[in-house]
Amino acid sequence: MGIYRAIPTLAEELRGWRQGFRHVAGVDEAGRGPMAGPVVAAAVVLDPQFAASWWSELRDSKALTARQRERLAESLRESAGFGIGRADHDEIDSKGLVPSTQRAMQRALEALPFRPDLILVDAVDLPDVIEEQRAIIHGDALCISIAAASILAKVDRDQIMEAYDAEYPGYGFAHNRGYCTSHHLQALTTHGPCPIHRRSFAPVRSYLEGRQTSMFDQADA
Repeated sequence: MGIYRAIPTLAEELRGWRQGFRHVAGVDEAGRGPMAGPVVAAAVVLDPQFAASWWSELRDSKALTARQRERLAESLRESAGFGIGRADHDEIDSKGLVPSTQRAMQRALEALPFRPDLILVDAVDLPDVIEEQRAIIHGDALCISIAAASILAKVDRDQIMEAYDAEYPGYGFAHNRGYCTSHHLQALTTHGPCPIHRRSFAPVRSYLEGRQTSMFDQADA
């Protein structure tokens, strides 16, 4: 329990810098658990020559309020190298959650303004990435650059789900972010799945296997 409350440090980044790695990228994702919407990954490279006082505020995104995340995300966008990668619901259904998460992370790395030479990842291996990488268990709670990536990924995904809330009202996406809350499950029972629901996830699959028709299927008929 205590490890999730740890204050992330620069220990892994410092080790990499001392070993001669110039661009050390932290990578994390948001949105593996929801039954709707994309997985979003972020990659962040912090520059040790321009350390800022607000680095001490970086935490696992789950340990921050929405306002804190948004403020820190703005600071990161202004002063850090970063990239965002996504895998949408269709890709998750067709490729699987783990491969889609890996692809989103790889896309985030490819979106960086420069190529990293060491990658710190939150407990995920990236088999298609050739650069040296280190998978760190609970990395978002222990490693500052991974915590920074978790914040950017979470803020980006929350904004996506807020936009989907306007497009598909009734599911509460602006509040539940696609997670399996009681309200979301009730909305799924009432309305059926909308286009961004992950058909391969158990609650949605169970609904579809019951051969019920969603209101979106009816609208297309």
